[in-house]
Amino acid sequence: MFPRFGLWLLLLHTVAFTHVAGRERRNVLFIMADDLRTSLGCYGDAVANTPNIDQLASKGQVFLNAYAQQAVCAPSRTSMLTSRRPDTTRLYDFNSYWRTHSGNYTTLPQYFKSRGYRTMSVGKVFHPGIASNHSDDYPYSWSTPAYHPASFTYEKEKMCKGEDGKLHANLLCAVSVAEQPGGTLPDMESTDEAVRLLKSRPDDDVPFFLAVGFHKPHIPFRIPQEYLSLYPIGEMRLAPDPDVPTRLPPVAYNPWADVRRRDDVQKLNISFPYGPIPKDFQLRIRQHYYAAVSYVDAQVGRLLAALDGLRLADSTVVVFCSDHGWSLGEHGEWAKYSNFDVSTRVPLIFYVPWVTTLRNWPQNSTFPFIDVLTQPERRFKISPPDDKVIRNVVELVNVFPTLSYLAGLKAPKPCPDISFQEELCTEGENMAYTFRHQEQRQNEEAISFSQYPRPADTPQVNSDLPDLKDIKIMGYSVRSWDYRYTLWLGFDPTTFQVNVSDVHAGELYMLADDPGQDRNIYSDFDHSVMMGKMASLPGTASVQMRMRLQLLYLSAGGKTSRGKA
Repeated sequence: MFPRFGLWLLLLHTVAFTHVAGRERRNVLFIMADDLRTSLGCYGDAVANTPNIDQLASKGQVFLNAYAQQAVCAPSRTSMLTSRRPDTTRLYDFNSYWRTHSGNYTTLPQYFKSRGYRTMSVGKVFHPGIASNHSDDYPYSWSTPAYHPASFTYEKEKMCKGEDGKLHANLLCAVSVAEQPGGTLPDMESTDEAVRLLKSRPDDDVPFFLAVGFHKPHIPFRIPQEYLSLYPIGEMRLAPDPDVPTRLPPVAYNPWADVRRRDDVQKLNISFPYGPIPKDFQLRIRQHYYAAVSYVDAQVGRLLAALDGLRLADSTVVVFCSDHGWSLGEHGEWAKYSNFDVSTRVPLIFYVPWVTTLRNWPQNSTFPFIDVLTQPERRFKISPPDDKVIRNVVELVNVFPTLSYLAGLKAPKPCPDISFQEELCTEGENMAYTFRHQEQRQNEEAISFSQYPRPADTPQVNSDLPDLKDIKIMGYSVRSWDYRYTLWLGFDPTTFQVNVSDVHAGELYMLADDPGQDRNIYSDFDHSVMMGKMASLPGTASVQMRMRLQLLYLSAGGKTSRGKA
């Protein structure tokens, strides 16, 4: 009986995927968090209380090793939404608009809009300001102007009540929502607006693309105070590797300047650039970050429950992701601004009706809301082996072609090596095949590229976010199944050219022995022979190609050394 039932499920899944591939257009709900690392229950974090996102993961496909192309908001979001790497968008800071600065690249929502979708933006999707032309790229990307919550106006104001009873611009800012202006907070407002848009959509056959960007867990941690109760301070623990690694090149370190600027952090009188933050305050930062994650989870749950209640769950592809991660004391670092996994690794979940889950009958709810404050016992665990979990390395530039295909559109073609004149193409990969075939083995050739700019070889006040004119060094990083390999290379901001022979520093981490990336073994190797081989490559060879070849060379040497040992 069971073999036949399993065969029936497999047949149904195949028919469902063929149905999607047959180009029936589906609605899209695209959800993005801000500064969210993989601190989620469905990613194996035992501390996190995230039942709504975990529920989505239990009915979707989870990419366990997805990486951003640059660990800061505007460059990462622009890269993902155009499916172009930062060296193509030429956006490494917040101060340029890709359409006038590099190329008139078609965005993900613009592509859907041009194919007849009604496209809507709520909250932080594109990075606001210059990076999206002060318009969130309207009217190119959106059918109507983007919505921003009015309460975000207060986000950088003195809204946090201190021990002295006065208001401060603190990092830690758990509040009584009723006492906030308007009795609300930005992500609550965004959820309300997104639900309103779903409920008030025109009764027609026009499919929708609704993007909802939540502001948390980005700092300051201005969140409802009740979420702190989920994480008693006595149960919080420091990062497993809270010290700056002894062999970490100074250029690789980010001095977390935005954290230092907060009133409560300034009172600690922390030395620059390495700190450290007092341990009791570290625990409170980690407590507030996790509480902010649970707060976001509640908003995601409200949104998915509304989608479900409107009977749209069977016709809507849901994507959940983040723009990048956030260090919580690992390597003695806080915030993003680095090439480490804690800063570049992000959650990436796709729910595709009939593909990642079978149809729910009318009496069953696909996404019932789970109130983590009253139902903390509700957990959804993903245990290996699970054919809906992809462990191989993927990138955020893959989202554009993959989502296009799964929604019933044609995926953009791959970009040529130089694509500044190409309006529509992808520097990513269409991952739709992963939804049809169970992952069989680890793919050592699957890699992700990330990068981060620096103004100098040692930490400066502007090291975290240098303006384009101040960038002197670019850290290019390759993440494979077994390794993270980073080179810090000379960079000319006037020509956007990298000098591959000007190596300022290097990092190499063997992840099987060092998953936290704390022991840099780059100097254990003689690089002269390898660099000589690189010199023979044509000048047109990309940095990505060079680093891929170098990693192959180094990994072969590393395996040989381990074999001899």
